[in-house]
Amino acid sequence: MPQFVHLADDREISMIKKGRIKAAEIFGRSKKAVFATPVLQNYYQSHQWLRELKRRGIRTISAVQFRVDDDMPVSVGRYNEEHIETTAGESVRIFMEHTTGLGLEVIFSASIPAKNITRIYTPDQVTGWRYYPESHSDGRKPCGCPYCQKGQIKNRKLREAYEADLRDC
Repeated sequence: MPQFVHLADDREISMIKKGRIKAAEIFGRSKKAVFATPVLQNYYQSHQWLRELKRRGIRTISAVQFRVDDDMPVSVGRYNEEHIETTAGESVRIFMEHTTGLGLEVIFSASIPAKNITRIYTPDQVTGWRYYPESHSDGRKPCGCPYCQKGQIKNRKLREAYEADLRDC
Protein backbone atom coordinates (compact mmCIF):
# COMPACT_ATOMS: atom_id res chain seq x y z
CA MET A 1 0.00 0.00 0.00
CA PRO A 2 1.61 3.27 -1.08
CA GLN A 3 1.78 6.15 1.35
CA PHE A 4 1.19 9.79 0.46
CA VAL A 5 1.60 13.18 2.15
CA HIS A 6 -1.12 15.82 2.05
CA LEU A 7 -0.10 19.29 3.27
CA ALA A 8 -2.83 21.11 5.17
CA ASP A 9 -3.31 24.23 7.26
CA ASP A 10 -2.54 23.40 10.90
CA ARG A 11 -5.93 24.85 11.89
CA GLU A 12 -7.70 22.10 9.89
CA ILE A 13 -5.94 19.17 11.57
CA SER A 14 -8.55 18.57 14.30
CA MET A 15 -11.28 18.32 11.63
CA ILE A 16 -9.12 15.93 9.58
CA LYS A 17 -8.52 13.70 12.64
CA LYS A 18 -12.26 13.52 13.36
CA GLY A 19 -13.47 12.96 9.84
CA ARG A 20 -11.34 12.80 6.72
CA ILE A 21 -9.11 14.68 4.33
CA LYS A 22 -11.95 16.34 2.52
CA ALA A 23 -11.82 16.66 -1.25
CA ALA A 24 -12.19 20.37 -1.94
CA GLU A 25 -13.35 22.27 -4.99
CA ILE A 26 -10.38 23.52 -6.93
CA PHE A 27 -10.47 26.81 -8.79
CA GLY A 28 -10.79 26.20 -12.51
CA ARG A 29 -11.78 22.55 -12.17
CA SER A 30 -15.25 21.07 -12.25
CA LYS A 31 -14.53 18.30 -9.76
CA LYS A 32 -13.28 18.09 -6.18
CA ALA A 33 -9.78 16.87 -5.37
CA VAL A 34 -7.21 16.03 -2.68
CA PHE A 35 -3.63 16.92 -3.62
CA ALA A 36 -0.71 14.83 -2.34
CA THR A 37 2.79 13.60 -3.07
CA PRO A 38 4.12 10.10 -2.38
CA VAL A 39 6.26 9.42 0.67
CA LEU A 40 9.73 8.93 -0.78
CA GLN A 41 13.22 8.61 0.65
CA ASN A 42 13.82 12.15 -0.59
CA TYR A 43 12.24 14.36 2.12
CA TYR A 44 12.49 17.49 -0.05
CA GLN A 45 10.64 15.85 -2.92
CA SER A 46 7.85 14.57 -0.65
CA HIS A 47 7.33 18.00 0.96
CA GLN A 48 8.20 20.18 -2.05
CA TRP A 49 4.88 22.08 -2.09
CA LEU A 50 5.21 23.45 1.46
CA ARG A 51 6.78 26.85 0.72
CA GLU A 52 4.55 27.45 -2.28
CA LEU A 53 1.46 26.78 -0.14
CA LYS A 54 2.77 29.10 2.59
CA ARG A 55 2.67 31.96 0.07
CA ARG A 56 -1.11 31.92 0.57
CA GLY A 57 -0.65 33.22 4.10
CA ILE A 58 -0.86 30.01 6.11
CA ARG A 59 1.39 30.27 9.17
CA THR A 60 1.95 26.60 9.95
CA ILE A 61 1.43 23.71 7.58
CA SER A 62 1.03 20.17 8.86
CA ALA A 63 1.66 17.00 6.92
CA VAL A 64 -0.97 14.28 6.91
CA GLN A 65 0.45 10.93 5.89
CA PHE A 66 -2.01 8.31 4.63
CA ARG A 67 -2.18 4.92 2.89
CA VAL A 68 -4.35 3.90 -0.04
CA ASP A 69 -4.78 0.74 -2.06
CA ASP A 70 -2.38 0.19 -4.96
CA ASP A 71 -5.20 0.15 -7.49
CA MET A 72 -6.93 3.37 -6.36
CA PRO A 73 -7.43 5.63 -9.41
CA VAL A 74 -5.49 8.94 -9.34
CA SER A 75 -4.22 11.61 -11.72
CA VAL A 76 -0.52 12.42 -11.77
CA GLY A 77 1.40 15.13 -13.55
CA ARG A 78 3.11 18.48 -13.31
CA TYR A 79 0.98 21.37 -12.09
CA ASN A 80 -0.67 23.47 -14.80
CA GLU A 81 -0.04 20.71 -17.34
CA GLU A 82 -1.99 17.72 -18.56
CA HIS A 83 -2.23 14.88 -16.02
CA ILE A 84 -2.47 11.18 -16.78
CA GLU A 85 -4.98 8.82 -15.20
CA THR A 86 -3.26 5.94 -13.43
CA THR A 87 -3.26 4.02 -10.15
CA ALA A 88 -1.78 5.08 -6.82
CA GLY A 89 0.95 2.44 -7.04
CA GLU A 90 1.92 3.53 -10.55
CA SER A 91 2.03 7.22 -9.50
CA VAL A 92 4.78 6.43 -6.98
CA ARG A 93 6.81 4.80 -9.76
CA ILE A 94 6.32 7.87 -11.95
CA PHE A 95 7.64 10.12 -9.17
CA MET A 96 10.67 7.90 -8.61
CA GLU A 97 11.54 7.66 -12.32
CA HIS A 98 11.07 11.37 -13.04
CA THR A 99 14.32 13.33 -13.40
CA THR A 100 13.68 15.57 -10.39
CA GLY A 101 10.04 14.98 -9.46
CA LEU A 102 9.68 18.68 -8.69
CA GLY A 103 6.35 20.21 -9.61
CA LEU A 104 4.62 16.84 -9.81
CA GLU A 105 1.39 16.24 -7.93
CA VAL A 106 -0.97 13.34 -7.34
CA ILE A 107 -4.67 14.16 -7.38
CA PHE A 108 -7.24 11.98 -5.64
CA SER A 109 -10.81 12.54 -6.78
CA ALA A 110 -12.32 11.32 -3.49
CA SER A 111 -11.91 12.24 0.16
CA ILE A 112 -9.47 10.18 2.22
CA PRO A 113 -11.15 8.58 5.28
CA ALA A 114 -9.60 9.05 8.73
CA LYS A 115 -8.94 5.30 9.03
CA ASN A 116 -6.36 5.61 6.21
CA ILE A 117 -4.36 8.31 8.04
CA THR A 118 -1.20 6.86 9.55
CA ARG A 119 0.59 9.94 10.85
CA ILE A 120 0.20 13.69 11.33
CA TYR A 121 3.27 15.84 11.94
CA THR A 122 4.67 19.33 11.42
CA PRO A 123 7.45 19.31 8.82
CA ASP A 124 10.26 21.84 8.54
CA GLN A 125 8.48 25.03 7.41
CA VAL A 126 11.19 26.17 4.96
CA THR A 127 11.25 23.05 2.80
CA GLY A 128 10.35 23.32 -0.86
CA TRP A 129 10.29 25.83 -3.68
CA ARG A 130 8.40 29.07 -4.30
CA TYR A 131 6.97 30.45 -7.55
CA TYR A 132 8.01 27.43 -9.65
CA PRO A 133 10.20 24.33 -9.04
CA GLU A 134 13.30 25.54 -10.91
CA SER A 135 13.28 28.99 -9.28
CA HIS A 136 16.49 28.42 -7.31
CA SER A 137 18.49 26.79 -10.07
CA ASP A 138 17.85 28.95 -13.13
CA GLY A 139 18.74 32.33 -11.60
CA ARG A 140 15.58 34.10 -12.78
CA LYS A 141 13.69 36.34 -10.38
CA PRO A 142 9.91 36.06 -10.11
CA CYS A 143 7.95 38.63 -12.08
CA GLY A 144 7.07 41.69 -10.00
CA CYS A 145 4.44 43.17 -12.33
CA PRO A 146 1.04 44.01 -10.81
CA TYR A 147 -0.65 41.24 -12.81
CA CYS A 148 1.63 38.45 -11.56
CA GLN A 149 1.66 39.73 -7.98
CA LYS A 150 -2.06 40.47 -7.68
CA GLY A 151 -3.34 39.01 -4.42
CA GLN A 152 0.07 37.69 -3.31
CA ILE A 153 1.15 38.32 0.26
CA LYS A 154 4.52 39.75 1.25
CA ASN A 155 5.28 41.02 -2.23
CA ARG A 156 6.22 44.65 -1.49
CA LYS A 157 9.99 44.19 -2.00
CA LEU A 158 9.43 42.27 -5.20
CA ARG A 159 7.13 44.96 -6.62
CA GLU A 160 9.51 47.77 -5.57
CA ALA A 161 12.46 46.08 -7.29
CA TYR A 162 10.35 45.61 -10.42
CA GLU A 163 9.33 49.30 -10.44
CA ALA A 164 12.96 50.39 -9.87
CA ASP A 165 14.05 48.29 -12.85
CA LEU A 166 11.40 49.97 -15.00
CA ARG A 167 12.59 53.44 -13.94
CA ASP A 168 16.21 52.55 -14.81
CA CYS A 169 15.32 51.64 -18.41
